[in-house]
Amino acid sequence: MNSKDIKKLRKNLGLNQAKFGDLLGAHPMTVSKWERDELKPSDYQKTLITEFQQAAKDEKVKENLKTILLGAGIAAALYFILKSTRS
Repeated sequence: MNSKDIKKLRKNLGLNQAKFGDLLGAHPMTVSKWERDELKPSDYQKTLITEFQQAAKDEKVKENLKTILLGAGIAAALYFILKSTRS
């Protein structure tokens, strides 16, 4: 996984760096540094990013992600994304 993959995924999910960082437990500046290849995500974050890549293939996930983030919050969004990769 490289910096371009991370940025592409974030944009594919329709999230800004702050929201994407919230899902991964990272500050928006950290996400920015990942995207500029100045830092690397932790192993845990890499695992989540891989799961998000799978979830991003599902249009239903992308359509509902912003609504879930705004309404129910980060925990619900994480559950929704991870559940979609297990179905």
